[in-house]
Amino acid sequence: MKIVVIGGTGLIGSKTVEQLSRQGHEVVAAAPNTGVDTITGAGLDAALADAQIVIDVSNSPSLEERVAMDFFETAGRNIIAAEVAAGVRHHVALSVVGTEHLQDSGYFRAKLAQERLIKASPIPWTLVHATQFFEFLRGIADSATDGDTVRLPHARFQPMAARDVAAAVAEVALGEPIRATIEVAGPEPFHMDTLVAQVLAWDKDPRRVIADPEAPYFGLQIDDSSLMPGPDARRGATDFDWWLANVPPPPARK
Repeated sequence: MKIVVIGGTGLIGSKTVEQLSRQGHEVVAAAPNTGVDTITGAGLDAALADAQIVIDVSNSPSLEERVAMDFFETAGRNIIAAEVAAGVRHHVALSVVGTEHLQDSGYFRAKLAQERLIKASPIPWTLVHATQFFEFLRGIADSATDGDTVRLPHARFQPMAARDVAAAVAEVALGEPIRATIEVAGPEPFHMDTLVAQVLAWDKDPRRVIADPEAPYFGLQIDDSSLMPGPDARRGATDFDWWLANVPPPPARK
C-alpha cells in the first residue's frame, strides 16, 4: 500500500514514516526538502500518484494568523486537488486538542479553517487531535521567558511523546476513514508550570518557573479545560519520567 506523509521529514512525520515503513508499506515522505511543495504544488501530483492514503502532519512556518491561514488554506486546497486526481481513499490530518475552543488565537483559527476544508472535501477523512508533545515543553518555556523567569499558567494539560503521536496517526491511517475526530493524549495530566519546571531542572537550566494565573499560553488565556482531552481520548504508552530520562534534549540554549 502506498502512503504519502505530508511533512514526512519533521518531528512527527519522520516517526510516522519510520513506523509505517517497518510494517512493509510503501511510504513517501513529502516535504520541500524531498521536492514536494504543497504551497506551490510542485511535485505534489507525482508524489500522490497511485497513493491510497495521505497523512498530513505539516505545520505553518509561523503562528501569526495571516501566515498560518495562507499556509493551511493554500496547502489544503492543493492537497485535496492532488488527492482527487490520484483517487486517494483516506486523508488523515493531525491537529490539536481544543482547536475549536481556542479561537482567540489566529493560529487556531487557521487550524480550524484547515479542518473545515478537509471536512468539505470529497476525500474520506479522519482527524487526529493530539495534545501538546513532551518535545514541545522546552519551547513552551522559551515562549514564556522574561530574563531568568518563566511565567506560566497553573493550567492542566496532558502532553504526550512524539513517538506516541506518530503511532496513533499511523494506526488511524491504516483503519477505515470515519469522517470524525479522534483525540490522543498522554498517560496522565499535569500542571503546565510544574512540568516545565521539572524539565528545566533536569536540564540544569537556571531559569525559575513562576505560576501566574494571568500568564498567557502563546498569547491565549487558558484554564484547566482549555488543553485537556475528553474522557474517550486514546492514551499514549510513554510516561513522562521515561521520556525525560531517555529522549535526548535538543542543543543547549545560547
